[in-house]
Amino acid sequence: MSFVFYGGAALAEIAGCFAFWAWWRQGASILWLAPGMAALALFAFLLTQVDAAHAGRAYAAYGGVYILASLMWLWLVERAMPDRFDLAGTALCLVGAAVILWAPRPA
Repeated sequence: MSFVFYGGAALAEIAGCFAFWAWWRQGASILWLAPGMAALALFAFLLTQVDAAHAGRAYAAYGGVYILASLMWLWLVERAMPDRFDLAGTALCLVGAAVILWAPRPA
C-alpha cells in the first residue's frame, strides 16, 4: 500500500510544483496557483498515510519514488525522453528507498 501512497504523493507534488513553474517561468495565469496549492496539500496528506514508524524514513524513502515520478513526468508531459543515466540513477535510488523503507529493524 505504501507504493500507492508514494505514487499519489509524487503525482500531487509534481503537479503542484509544475503549476508554480507554469505561472512563474511560462507566464501562465496566477489562477494556476490555486490548484497548485491544493495539489501540494494533497501531497502532504498522502505522505502521512505511508506505513512507517518515523516521518524521516517515510520522507527519505519517498525520494526514490519522487525521482521515478519526475522522470515519468519529463517523458509523458514534457515529451523529453529520459536517457540511460536517468534510468540507472533512478534504479539506484529505488533500491535505496526500498532498503530504507523495508529493512528489518528491532521493534
